[in-house]
Amino acid sequence: MYRDHVDEEPVLIELTPDQAFVLSDWLYEVMMESGKLDAIVPDRAVWSGIYAISGTLEKKLAGIFAPDYEERLAAARGRLTEAMGGGEQ
Repeated sequence: MYRDHVDEEPVLIELTPDQAFVLSDWLYEVMMESGKLDAIVPDRAVWSGIYAISGTLEKKLAGIFAPDYEERLAAARGRLTEAMGGGEQ
């Protein structure tokens, strides 16, 4: 395993639930639905981190399996957009 060869502690990233939810949706779209990951991130070494983040989000976010997923996602996007000063998405 990669971590067996590195002498450093893992890096922890903190996200709000809304940030995690929206990021999870975006990662799923880019990685699984659109097939655009190659174009967006041509360096496959970067994919390791992307897959680790995506996998962690899938394990932690129960809302991604909720029947009202789209409504929750829209609400989270709205709150984040507002917090960033509104404007176009």
